[in-house]
Amino acid sequence: MTAAQWSDGAAGPVLNLFDELTDPGAWQDQALCAEVDGEIFYPEKGGSTREAKRVCRSCEVRTECLEYALEHEERFGIWGGMSERDRRNLRRKRAAGQAAA
Repeated sequence: MTAAQWSDGAAGPVLNLFDELTDPGAWQDQALCAEVDGEIFYPEKGGSTREAKRVCRSCEVRTECLEYALEHEERFGIWGGMSERDRRNLRRKRAAGQAAA
């Protein structure tokens, strides 16, 4: 039984997210970051993001990772090859593009 099948409705969104994250076919299963030390994706303030971004550049699911971080407003770490500052700038650019359209 999946979490979604178990759901009574009140916890539905949380359990649906759980199913998405635990789905054996999810993009996370293909992510290169799972094969390296996860600490490189969460550097200390002022620390280098270079190594994490290098891993991301080679990853097949970089786009899916970035979109996940944007949709879930991830505030920390390197996701899809972008820092929080990079993602914040991208959100602003996208919002400006939508406002102009």
